[in-house]
Amino acid sequence: MVANQFVSQYDVKLVQQAVDRLFALLRMDEKIDPSWRVCIKPNLLMKRRPEEGTTTHPAVVRAVVRHLQALGVRDITIADSPGGVYTKAALTGIYQASGMEEAARETGAALNFDLGTTHCPQLNGVMCKAFDLINPVAQADFVISIAKLKSHCMTGLSGGVKNLFGCIPGLTKPEFHWRYPQEDDFCNMLLDLCQTVKPGLTFVDAIVSMEGDGPSSGDLRETGLLLAADDPYQLDMVLSHIIGREPETIATIRNAIKRGLCPADYEQISQIGNELPVFRDFKMPRSRTVDFQSNIPKPFRGIAKPFIDRFFTPRPVIDEKICIGCGKCAESCPPHTISVVNRKAVIDRQNCIKCYCCHEMCPVHAISVKRSRILEKL
Repeated sequence: MVANQFVSQYDVKLVQQAVDRLFALLRMDEKIDPSWRVCIKPNLLMKRRPEEGTTTHPAVVRAVVRHLQALGVRDITIADSPGGVYTKAALTGIYQASGMEEAARETGAALNFDLGTTHCPQLNGVMCKAFDLINPVAQADFVISIAKLKSHCMTGLSGGVKNLFGCIPGLTKPEFHWRYPQEDDFCNMLLDLCQTVKPGLTFVDAIVSMEGDGPSSGDLRETGLLLAADDPYQLDMVLSHIIGREPETIATIRNAIKRGLCPADYEQISQIGNELPVFRDFKMPRSRTVDFQSNIPKPFRGIAKPFIDRFFTPRPVIDEKICIGCGKCAESCPPHTISVVNRKAVIDRQNCIKCYCCHEMCPVHAISVKRSRILEKL
């Protein structure tokens, strides 16, 4: 079941009313045991202020905590492993900037500083048979994921499923990009992860969303919605409908359908709430690729691949005038192809796997995703 409510702004009362209504529509109050340890997992990608639209807005997190407390839940932890290093100092800075520190102080919820992990098997995994998850997620009785609706340079959509990538600790995340550089493989890994975490409830902050070169360098878009679901796969299909994308163009949804995790037909999704708007002009990332190789006879694909990689695959480009040489891009690069030379980042093109982690983690937007001139005309 997917529920939605219109919310025009991040007003505390309006957001609280919407969250309370979503709990009621999904009948979650009767499913939550007050004695449970509840982990709230927002999207805290990087050190950004709420108004920058990169992270889950603290008003939504605060409202969810307040509702849980009204149900009698006392053991509530706010936790995420953002991009970059997973350290107390890094978490402190992100909690402060994103407004989570203030939300926790106002509500009494705990902020996670436990840097340990728990090994969690996933015997039915298609790509991964086990994950090391951050402790507050692995040890929770109930996980509530609070995603931010954003376009995404690698997966197309950052929603319910993609938000759970933050359950993997720190610089372990780039290793998954290295292991699974192909979109379908990476997104199947995300589905395995979602099957492991099994969030009991997923919210999506789509009051203000991010379009274009998300998840951190896109443009803000007022979409005026707050959504919640007990099924993250169906929720993502609804999100794809809202941004005007066909489900088969989003690899997490496409593969969820193949695996029987989600209905193939949007009309089969059970929904409750308002009639949803469709933003057909919602901008998608410039890194969207065209699979030319699928149209080439198999015997010639090996010959054509170098040409396609060179002329048709979007690539990260560093603007030296903006680059501050902080090294965040090098830190997050899975194959370690980025170095800082004379206080400027430099990419080794030969070994770049085009995962766009550098673009995602640059704090000053010095890295853009450059499409070929040929693709720009398509």
